[in-house]
Amino acid sequence: MIDFISDLLSNVLLELFNKDGLDTRKIDSNIKLLRKQEWFKKIYENNQYYSLLIGNRKVRAYLESNFRVKRMIRNEKAQAKFLLLLNKELKI
Repeated sequence: MIDFISDLLSNVLLELFNKDGLDTRKIDSNIKLLRKQEWFKKIYENNQYYSLLIGNRKVRAYLESNFRVKRMIRNEKAQAKFLLLLNKELKI
């Protein structure tokens, strides 16, 4: 619960002070965490998904959240939800 509140507050503060967009360092750090997961390695190695991870604003905004990333690491439903987002962005 503390992680959720902390993440929520940090996201609100980032939005207030970072008018031009996403926190690339935070996103890259979260991708680095996810790359330790076997299920994510398959996504990361797929060229179509990789291009979304690098250049798609919706996907990167999703990965900016520490709360979502931690939930994906622990929860298969959260992983499936992320994969649905990727497929939606690919128009599959």
